[in-house]
Amino acid sequence: MRISARADYAVRAALQLAASRDDGPLKAEAIADAQGIPHKFLESILNDMRRGGLVLSQRGGNGGYRLARPAESISIADVIRTVDGPLVSVRGVRPPELSYTGPAESLLPLWIALRSNVREILEGVSLADVASAQLPADVSALTNAPAAWVNP
Repeated sequence: MRISARADYAVRAALQLAASRDDGPLKAEAIADAQGIPHKFLESILNDMRRGGLVLSQRGGNGGYRLARPAESISIADVIRTVDGPLVSVRGVRPPELSYTGPAESLLPLWIALRSNVREILEGVSLADVASAQLPADVSALTNAPAAWVNP
């Protein structure tokens, strides 16, 4: 599975908004500077997030962006799906739409299992969890395996 730059930037921008929710709307420039995100790219991402109902925008001198819902009710999966579409696809196709034959036939259940695990993790972690550095215990436990930190 690959996390695109667009998805990474969207999650980071949403986390910046979650962390400063009591400070009022944030300007795109402030988010871009705080997270090291190219400003024009971020504007496009924020527009997608606005259309997807994750952020609200406000015009004017005190304008900017803020989360449309509490950070506790927005999962990391919500953000990724809003800017990138399905969490897991194979050649751009969702796993249930695939079919294989012969020795490759059991690939389909493998892709479904992968999608299920990705969903379980990303839907189970909210912006508030990450912004407060309080990941759910089951997610934290996955990082305890030494092999989790090593690239084979």
